[in-house]
Amino acid sequence: MKALVFLLSRHAALLAVLLFAGAAAFAGRIDGYSHAQHPLALLGAKPLPHAWLFNLLAFVVPGLLVGWGALRLRAAMPANAHEMVSWIGRIGAQLMLVSAAAFVAMGVLPLDTGDLEGARSARHASAWMVWWIAFVAGGVSIAAGLRGSPPRWRPVANSSLLAALLLPVLALLLPALIPAGIAQRLAFALWFLWALHASRVVNRVRQP
Repeated sequence: MKALVFLLSRHAALLAVLLFAGAAAFAGRIDGYSHAQHPLALLGAKPLPHAWLFNLLAFVVPGLLVGWGALRLRAAMPANAHEMVSWIGRIGAQLMLVSAAAFVAMGVLPLDTGDLEGARSARHASAWMVWWIAFVAGGVSIAAGLRGSPPRWRPVANSSLLAALLLPVLALLLPALIPAGIAQRLAFALWFLWALHASRVVNRVRQP
């Protein structure tokens, strides 16, 4: 049992990606739904049948798994000669946890197809905003906090900064150039790619 928990912990980000992609691919077969044009959250909107299951597998569980990865990243971060720099990096990991919690909230607070401008849908939109804003702040903080750390941490610093700069472009600017559904999925993909990369580095650092 302990070995299974250890294995799941090391590969939490990969499991999150598989659950998210599988739920999106399966649920996306609804007649009239277009992955290119429609937001992913529409598949979990009320009152669609089995919406709760989609939200659980696409948002809640993946968000919890990525959040666990953020906690592992925070715990594995190296001590730094400059205590302030080290502290900023850990704050960045905490912000990544906030981003993951907001991703979970997108599943807990689904859209309402009967009132897309109403309070329920507004709460979902708020969770989406917190998701990307917390990630951007977290990525910049991690990059700053890992400055001067051992070379094996530089990939995380670089990928965190790059992802933090790219995510707002994908989420906010790209929909003006390409279908909104594709832009949103690219933003989600970037988030998961960062989680996968951070997990890989943490696993390497924590190897016995």
